Amino acid sequence: MCWLVCTLAACSNENELKNKPEKALEYSSDKVNIKTDNRVVWAINIGGNKHLSIDNINYQADTLPLSTNTGVIDNVLGSQDPFVFQTYRQGDFDINKKLPNGLYDIIFKFAEPNDVASGERVFDVYAQQNKVIADLDIRRARDGKSKSALVRAVTDIAVTNSQLELSFKGKVGMPVLNAIVVRKKHTLDSDWRLVWQDEFNIDGKPDANKWNYDIWPARKVNDEDQTYTDRLKNARVEQGKLIIEAHKEQYNNAQYTSARLQSSGKGDFLYGRAEIRAKIPAGQGTWPAIWMLPTDFFKYATNCDASTDGHQGCDAWPNSGEIDIMEHVGYDMQTIHGTVHNKAYYWVNWQQRKSSVEGVNVDKVFHRYAIEWSPEHIEIFFDDTPYFYYKNEHAGWQAWPYDHPYHIILNLAIGGMWGRAGGPIDDSIFPVRMEVDYVRIYQK
Repeated sequence: MCWLVCTLAACSNENELKNKPEKALEYSSDKVNIKTDNRVVWAINIGGNKHLSIDNINYQADTLPLSTNTGVIDNVLGSQDPFVFQTYRQGDFDINKKLPNGLYDIIFKFAEPNDVASGERVFDVYAQQNKVIADLDIRRARDGKSKSALVRAVTDIAVTNSQLELSFKGKVGMPVLNAIVVRKKHTLDSDWRLVWQDEFNIDGKPDANKWNYDIWPARKVNDEDQTYTDRLKNARVEQGKLIIEAHKEQYNNAQYTSARLQSSGKGDFLYGRAEIRAKIPAGQGTWPAIWMLPTDFFKYATNCDASTDGHQGCDAWPNSGEIDIMEHVGYDMQTIHGTVHNKAYYWVNWQQRKSSVEGVNVDKVFHRYAIEWSPEHIEIFFDDTPYFYYKNEHAGWQAWPYDHPYHIILNLAIGGMWGRAGGPIDDSIFPVRMEVDYVRIYQK
């Protein structure tokens, strides 16, 4: 959720400083078992050689009978495993693969090889003759950067004729593809045990034993347009759901109101699985998020501490880490993002580690957003689809500040740098709401 201005974000959160837990929920690290991903049924390093990736996927060498051009990118940013982004095919082409009938998830990996402007390469991706990614502009999707890794997942592709059929069709310029991973549907491990939850069963204000409010003015972080309040109008439990509702209204020197809840001091945990079932709003200008910050926000800060609250140059963020389980912006309705932020890899140095998934009807039906976090890796899920993987490189806190307790944050921002990136806020959409069915934390 945070960008560079988050040097001000949780630093100013009095609740997080006052409610440090005596002991966070802890995870048994001896349950970690690193092995080849047996959910993968096919993976190919397009244009390149075979490769065992950092997430234990065996990529086959590209022996596809295609006449398209192949190429090599000398250096790819934004990935822990740049090898699978360095080679590519370019052109309109089809890929067919014999597979047993069933449902599959597909991970596509892209990198813009040339210094082309946004809009100069735009293409569609089809699976089983259905368009699954529309108007893909790699450079635009990767924050305006060429030679930078882009991961995009699609879910629930039904193979009914014993053959997976993929097509790449250019609209402007030629399509580019760097790698493909095809997975069977994921099922939750049976050895997770529930250790913390909120099912939102009691109407009224959110449970004060589990949630804190952040009460902030507009523009405090990310140039967001809303003020966050603790009013029932903006955050309440009704009919078994947590409602975070944004309104167009003048309040506290802002034009919009909303709410931000966090579980600091009341639901902190170190490693495990967090799962949140939610429905997010539609509309230009919305920016909902389900994410995590460290409860000790200053753990890896080098130039500030709690006594310097609000210091613009404070490096507590990104040093102490951030994990985004779900981010979404209303101008890109069907795309869900998962991200980690840290000192070594964040957007300022063009090394942001993130992936995206094509979400279907995210504003109309509830979906499950989840993270599985161990001492060795972080994996982010949309429903049963794992689409983001980040590995502990054992290179110090700069790349792995995820070794201390974090907590859950639920918020609905309006506008801001990312929310307004697709155009001005559409005032006709209000009120808009994010609904949360449950928040559950599991450990082993």
